[in-house]
Amino acid sequence: MLAAAPTMGRVPIEIDPTMHPDCAPLAWMIGSWAGAGVVGYPSIESRHFGQEIEVTHDGRPFLQWTSRAWLLDADGNQERPAAVETGFWRPQPDGEVELVLAHPTGIVEMYFGRTEPAKVEVQTDGVIRSPHAKEYTAAHRLYGYVGGNMMWVMDMAATGHSLQSHVSAELKRV
Repeated sequence: MLAAAPTMGRVPIEIDPTMHPDCAPLAWMIGSWAGAGVVGYPSIESRHFGQEIEVTHDGRPFLQWTSRAWLLDADGNQERPAAVETGFWRPQPDGEVELVLAHPTGIVEMYFGRTEPAKVEVQTDGVIRSPHAKEYTAAHRLYGYVGGNMMWVMDMAATGHSLQSHVSAELKRV
């Protein structure tokens, strides 16, 4: 059962009454999302990619996050896997939020930031790399609920480059 639908901006969202109340600022993220975007970096040729994100809760004060992405060919077909990440959004008092992500490439990220209605902005508070992972030092992510879609961008500092644009996407609820 879903509670009455409050609005985030002008787009109504439904609040699951079994969700922990601390997760309310992130409620718009819950669900399955799919779409496409662009990835690039000085060390990466700019390409289109597809992405699926699943955001769930189990009633405790966090959301579980799973994302997978793949590169697209010129016709928009899946070419090969690109990225996978899994983790947890941990809402904190006064609109603060933590995001913990693990990647199969040997990188774990700890983000810290703020939530606002229909917006989440975080930056890395810590990055841990295995001895065999690529050099990666910092990131900044911005997620927004725009017209019923999840829009997001990420800046990254890696492979000797300063923090700069790396990826952006628009995902629709599926």
